[in-house]
Amino acid sequence: MISFPLEKLDAPLSAFGLTLDATARERLQTYGNLLLEWNARVNLTAITDPQEVVEKHFLDCLLLLRHDEPPAGASVIDVGTGAGFPGLVLLIARPDLRLTLLDSLQKRVRFLRETVDALGLAAETVHARAEDAGRDPAFRERFDRATARAVAKLPTLCEYCLPFVRVGGRFFALKGPGARAEAETCLSAARLLGGGEPVCFDDRLPGGDERCFVCCEKRSQTPTKFPRPAVKIAKQPL
Repeated sequence: MISFPLEKLDAPLSAFGLTLDATARERLQTYGNLLLEWNARVNLTAITDPQEVVEKHFLDCLLLLRHDEPPAGASVIDVGTGAGFPGLVLLIARPDLRLTLLDSLQKRVRFLRETVDALGLAAETVHARAEDAGRDPAFRERFDRATARAVAKLPTLCEYCLPFVRVGGRFFALKGPGARAEAETCLSAARLLGGGEPVCFDDRLPGGDERCFVCCEKRSQTPTKFPRPAVKIAKQPL
């Protein structure tokens, strides 16, 4: 079993008033080991150094809680979750969340199901494309929060994610440098989809990497014609 230097989380987390209990730490350790074990046969992450996993995956996701505190029992959908970032990390820190992990690749969904079971947590895993699930009444406008990390440009992300969010909820995109410029390009798309003006929260990882959390509040229902089919989204981004 690989040892992950979870003590590297302590100072950054304490700076914004968050601590991880022994159970959360044990779960992060298990998660990290399963991630690297599966990564040997399924492409889940390019980051394989344990210290980088802690900083660039675990801490990067946990920083979202610095800028948003979902209410107890909030419903969260992580769109294009991949290996579970940020959704599964948030669930480890906040087991009260009602989490749905959505991804279009079956192999990733299998990894997520095994990992959720191994962690002793409850989460729904869904194998579907975002533009298809966003039109499904079982998912449409059902969530308090939607998150996405490293999935697409912000105008496209808004079309993928805002249809999942109930009015009054929020969509968060986890981005790197250049996110503010991206946010300026997606104001019309956000409004068209029922969202408000995107708001950017800047942060920085201990190693110096710039991070930006872009928040879009859901102000009104998304028109029924959105999300469009994948081909139209690709050819004519909002």
